[in-house]
Formats: sequence, C-alpha cells, structure tokens
Amino acid sequence: MTVAEDVTAAAPATVPPVSVAVIGTGAIGQDLVSKIHRSAVLECALVAGRNPHSGGLEHAARLGYPTSTDGIDAVLAAPRPLDVVFDATNAQSHAEHWRLLRPLDTLLIDLTPSKVGQMVVPTITGTHTPTEGNVSLISCGGQASTPIAHALAAAFQVEYIEVVSTVASSIAGRATRLNLDEYVATTGHALTTFTGVADTKAILNISPAVPPATFRTALHAVIPGATAEAVRAVVAEAAERVRAFAPGYEVIACGVDGDRVVVSLEVIADSDVLPRYAGNLDIINSAAILVAEQHAARLAPAAGTGAAR
Repeated sequence: MTVAEDVTAAAPATVPPVSVAVIGTGAIGQDLVSKIHRSAVLECALVAGRNPHSGGLEHAARLGYPTSTDGIDAVLAAPRPLDVVFDATNAQSHAEHWRLLRPLDTLLIDLTPSKVGQMVVPTITGTHTPTEGNVSLISCGGQASTPIAHALAAAFQVEYIEVVSTVASSIAGRATRLNLDEYVATTGHALTTFTGVADTKAILNISPAVPPATFRTALHAVIPGATAEAVRAVVAEAAERVRAFAPGYEVIACGVDGDRVVVSLEVIADSDVLPRYAGNLDIINSAAILVAEQHAARLAPAAGTGAAR
C-alpha cells in the first residue's frame, strides 16, 4: 500500500471495535472523544483526567462513556490492556505515561510535543504502527506545515524553512502554554527530519484577538530558482492529500518573490465541540483518529483468528 492509499483508506466496516482511552479532558480531549464517538471501529472504554469538574469529563459522561479522575492510574487499572491510549495531557506527563504503558500491548498516541515517540505525519509516513508502540503527532503546527515543507523539499533545493503558526488565545489551554519550548523544538525537529533542511525555525503565536483568530500557519522558504507555477502545483497536490483526513485544510495564499516562497495555510475545525477557528486542534486530532483506525484494521486479522494481541 502506498502512503497515499494508507492515508485515504478507511478501516473496513467489518473491523471489530478496538478499545481506546483518552487521558486529558481539555478541549483537545473533548474533541477526541467526539471523534471517537463518530468512529465505527473505535470504542471508548475510558476518559480519564484529574479535575472532577472538568468539562471534558462531563462531555464524556453525557455520551455514556466511563470516566475517572485518576488519570493514568485509571488506565493501568483497566481489566485488560487497552488497544489504544490517546495522550492529550502535556509533554512532561507523556514521558511518564510512556514509561508506565510501554510494557503493555497498547498503542500510545501522543498529542503533546514531547518528542518521545516515532513521528507520524499521515501524508508523509503513512499511519503504520511504530515498532515501539508510541506515535508522536509532533504538534498542531507540525501537522499543518510539514506536509507542505516535505513536498517542497522533494521537488526543489530548499535552503531554509520557517513556520509561524497562530492560534487563538481562547483555545490555547494550560498544557499548550506550559509546553511552548517543547512545541518549538519538536516542530523544528520534524521540519528538519522530513525535509533534510538543516536550517529551520518554528514559531507559535497565541493571539488574544477578538473575535478569535482562525488557526493559520505561514511557511516561509528560501528556494533558489523556483517558479511560482511549479511551487503552486506542488503545494496544491500536497494540500489535497491532507484534506483526505482534515477537510478544513486550505491554502489561502502561495507566492514566490525571487528565491523567497511564502505559503499561507488555514484550517477550519470539522468538529462537534470545537469552534470553527480551532483548526489547530482539529488537524492533530484528525491525524490521531486516522492512526487509531488504521491500527484497528491491522488488529482485525489477529482478532479473527483468535490470536493474542
């Protein structure tokens, strides 16, 4: 299966549901629960946090899912290891969660910028399960920018890449603010890893604008000899592939001035619980659900033969 096929292929409807848990009950956790609720192959077995008054726990309970305020301890106390655990906490906590879950037969999907697991960008890497069982989804800005940066680097000789993402203050939770340094480091690492360009920079702006700013990412690159026509063709193709799993992803501008290339991206959230401007959360959660559903499809043959997971 090619990467493109891996990204666009949905898990078959005949795949038995796999058990999943969400750790973290902020906005990103709430949206994950809603997306799991819509999935035909993911079965939410637990939503765990720490704050008993969390809106995320209330949202999960309204949907009929088990909840706990014991965090990772609730996951470890499950009657059997869960197939997938989504970690929507923070980078520091994720390292400890991985230490505790690593001995179990569980796929841990990291939505924090911890840089601990194997990096996955669906249109670049596909969604194959890493050998160590820990998937890093890098950051929201990484999911938005890296597909374009990778495509440009594959087509041209790129000398420099800078990515500036802007998120609304009202949707940037405590974990995002705690992990700004990790966000910058992990996003920059992904840009270099997936493009081969050593000179990269990542910036995150948290905007207090009213009304709230829609999630946008501007990619600046130095590409000697690139023509506007060639750049736009490469960018358009890369964006179309991202839209296979994140339909609100759009290129709103693409310009070339000498050797300077600027690509402006916008993501509108496709969510039952997020505001439209929270595309930063939607794109990383959409990638997470895709990874989990493809993992469910891979587990199906073992379940059908009665083999142990």
